[in-house]
Amino acid sequence: MRILLVGVGRWGPQHLRVLRALGADVWVADVSGDRRSWAVGQGIARARVVEDYRAALGAVDAVDIVTPADSHLEIAATALAAGRHCFVEKPLATTVAQGRTIAAAAAAAGRLVQVGHVFRFHPVSAAVRDALQRAGRLRYATGRFAGLKRPRADVGVTHSDALHYFDLFAYLLERPARRVRGLQRDFLGRGLDDMSVTIVEYGDVPAIVEANYFVPGTYRECVVVGEHGVVVADYASGTASIHLGRHRRRGEAWEAVDTGKEELRVGGEEPLRLELQAFLEACAGRRPNPVPAEAGVQALRVVAAAAAAARDGTAVVLDEASTAIAAGSDSRP
Repeated sequence: MRILLVGVGRWGPQHLRVLRALGADVWVADVSGDRRSWAVGQGIARARVVEDYRAALGAVDAVDIVTPADSHLEIAATALAAGRHCFVEKPLATTVAQGRTIAAAAAAAGRLVQVGHVFRFHPVSAAVRDALQRAGRLRYATGRFAGLKRPRADVGVTHSDALHYFDLFAYLLERPARRVRGLQRDFLGRGLDDMSVTIVEYGDVPAIVEANYFVPGTYRECVVVGEHGVVVADYASGTASIHLGRHRRRGEAWEAVDTGKEELRVGGEEPLRLELQAFLEACAGRRPNPVPAEAGVQALRVVAAAAAAARDGTAVVLDEASTAIAAGSDSRP
């Protein structure tokens, strides 16, 4: 498979490493001369390293887009029009309307777009999904994506980090988001949120998602509470467990019955390798697209709804007839 990797900045070098390990024939495009020189130093032939990604489209089968979100629409639309499959790192786009345009372009071209929601491919997610069968009727969930780090310049923390959980909970709970409430702050005064708390209702299961750039440490936590047990996952350490127990009423009093904790078996595969391998197999027709553009659009709808809810102090209902608008028609959830 001949792949054009567009962007070797913060996350692109990891894509390059994995694609080459998977046996892909890689071309590289980047607007930075220093990053192009770096790619050559990594063993990519100088003739296969270009400044303008369009110059290499005729030589490849698919395009891997690892650039800032505000460039995704242009690159993906151009690649799809040229008949190339696309992998697009999350977020799929900066707005719902842009995401829908990419999805429509994929359908018109008869090519696939896989969105880079890498948490779906994490071995922890597989362990959690299996364990949820033992947790009983689900009650609520929490997710925390936080840590002191450099903010992204293209989108806010809800768009870049909380979005991981918006998609992950839809995947784990196997139901779409229906109602969204949100609180957001821009403490750094950049015009982009850097702290947010979002409550997303997936059917009758609410999920509380926290994201910020401020607290010390690295938090990639997920908790799903069921009637008979609680599944706890730590994506940073790659561990997961289930805590079995329930509340039992005795007369007028309630008691908590703890029946033990069980560490879950988590595989050691690298999530990015599993994700890009799935993309290559989907391009070759050996498996269905695991994360189609529509999944990226749904995550963007939650992002837009969270912004509207935080701005207006109200809940935003997500359905096909929704008329809630975050910031004009381009941000309609």
